[in-house]
Amino acid sequence: MSDAEATGFSRLEETERFSGWTISLVQATFESPDGRTFERDIVRHPGAVAVVAVDDQRHATLVRQYRPSVGTFVLEIPAGTCDVDGEEAEATARRELAEEAGLEARSWSQLATLYNSPGYCDQVTRVFLATGLTDHPTDRSGIEEEFMTVEVVDLADVAGLIAAGTVRDATTMVGLLLAERATPLGD
Repeated sequence: MSDAEATGFSRLEETERFSGWTISLVQATFESPDGRTFERDIVRHPGAVAVVAVDDQRHATLVRQYRPSVGTFVLEIPAGTCDVDGEEAEATARRELAEEAGLEARSWSQLATLYNSPGYCDQVTRVFLATGLTDHPTDRSGIEEEFMTVEVVDLADVAGLIAAGTVRDATTMVGLLLAERATPLGD
């Protein structure tokens, strides 16, 4: 039984209203457990990955990238859309870490799977921890990535960076806080 069936909600139909390069917008009709129907606009997204790359000194590598949707540069962990058909999430994460931060990692583990904005979007992001870092050539694409910078933060400073508003991206917050707990001192 699916989660939807277990809740008593069911999707009756879906009509695509817009289809873009990465996302689409659909209008979906649902039926509630008591038989009422309702409509919701839903953004369909192929999913994403994000990588917390931590070195032997417990420093995480972040990127500062211009994000047109919020009109400013955002400090975030390397991340990317799952836009290559058939590519496994970890392979996408490896590719994004190399492309954006110029790093490869010897060890990989998944820290979390999260819904970014479940009120209107079906995007699922898998957050990975990457350790045993070595340098790799970057291969940035897109205008925003041309102006991207790489920054290193100490995991011990994460709570302060969040409280100060230096880190505002939710996926980055989750990833850094989980990496701080998963990366013991001396590793």
